[in-house]
Amino acid sequence: MLLPVVMAGGSGTRLWPLSRTLYPKQFLSLNTNLTMLQETLRRLHSVEHCPALIICNEAHRFIVAEQLRKEEIKHSGIILEPAGRNTAPAVTLAALKACADGDDPILLVLAADHEIQDETSFTKALEQAEHFAKQNKLVTFGIVPTTPETGYGYIHTGTKIADGGYEVADFVEKPEKTVAEAYLSSGDYLWNSGIFMFKASIFLKELQKYRPDILDVCKKTLMNSCIDLDFIRLDQKIFNDCPEDSIDYAVMEKTKDAVVVPLDAKWSDVGSWSALWEISSKDEQGNAVRGDVLTEESSNSYLYSQHRLIGAVGIKDLVVVETKDAVLVAHKDKVQQVKNIVSQLKSKNRSEYLQHREIFRPWGSHDTIAEGNRFQVKHVIVLPGQITAKQIHFHRTEHWVVVSGTAKVHLENESYLIAENESTFIPVGVPHAIENPGKIPLEIIEVRSGAYLGEDDVVRISSDGVGY
Repeated sequence: MLLPVVMAGGSGTRLWPLSRTLYPKQFLSLNTNLTMLQETLRRLHSVEHCPALIICNEAHRFIVAEQLRKEEIKHSGIILEPAGRNTAPAVTLAALKACADGDDPILLVLAADHEIQDETSFTKALEQAEHFAKQNKLVTFGIVPTTPETGYGYIHTGTKIADGGYEVADFVEKPEKTVAEAYLSSGDYLWNSGIFMFKASIFLKELQKYRPDILDVCKKTLMNSCIDLDFIRLDQKIFNDCPEDSIDYAVMEKTKDAVVVPLDAKWSDVGSWSALWEISSKDEQGNAVRGDVLTEESSNSYLYSQHRLIGAVGIKDLVVVETKDAVLVAHKDKVQQVKNIVSQLKSKNRSEYLQHREIFRPWGSHDTIAEGNRFQVKHVIVLPGQITAKQIHFHRTEHWVVVSGTAKVHLENESYLIAENESTFIPVGVPHAIENPGKIPLEIIEVRSGAYLGEDDVVRISSDGVGY
């Protein structure tokens, strides 16, 4: 059995303002109509495998579940990490889960935020790697380098072995430019992709040799986990004590059984706006354009409009990205410094680093469309058959106006329907929720008024905890 393990964690700093802490790049549609997570799973369609096991942050659980549901993607469970501890603990949890019923599948460890354009070459590399994994080898995939990249680690290839693989001579940290140029010209070095394949039992055996502390904590964490819908919830107190380490440091750099399979499949980790420009389709002037954009005498730029028209005149080598609440303008040579803007936003406690103006919930979404000193207006969408958490506010009243669909309002101890062009009033301190009993999305304009309109003015009564 081949069991894909998709790691869907991330902090959302390098592709700001599209990516945010609560909505990092793996959940974005960057180069196709599918998100990067959906593309990662779709890419496996030509490979025989079990439904994938997903690992993500607790805060991203509903985004993951909804994106899988939309594409009708089956899975073997969604493991929720209460805190990030790098890749070694994440893969350890997946391996333990995979072996829990006495099975011993071959794990294919993938990041949810990689771009691979040559899927035929990717599939061929997987077949080569599976041959080695069946021989109890721990396989890493090395990207055939095209430039002297200083942002990646490298794998120094050793003796060539049958069926397209190499022994691993050494793992190398991110090099200086001159060193990277020497690596490229030698032909003996590959970029470290962070993609792996091995039997679950073999990985656990090697981890026991080199990092038994990680293995012990993960065993205890999984033993004390619980199933909640599609989610596998870990014991937060136990998992917080887990050491932080990567697969490379914990196992791959120490094991005697590492094999590297070259991967030449137009791979990118989409680690910056310039990297996204590189892999995007471009016009005759070298502009990668997405959304409502007009250009005049502009070239070699990345222009992304999410909400408003962008007019670009006489620009070159720039990145311009517009979202509902932020605009980024950066030179392509300076895009690595975007993370410094995110740091500034965080230090100033501004919400733009954390989440978008439009916030997605398992029941739908809400988007702030106007606000002032004592009022706030939101566009709320409740999906068919869904209901918000029942809650109370102590500092604001709310008016709800239905603009599309039919709403079932739960107000204190009564429930009633309101149709299009009808409205209702929610007083301070009264328990309330709104439900969509219909077959089409329910759209509401919500007007909040009061002295304090913060999102933390809420006491949730229902146990689902997914209100807003």
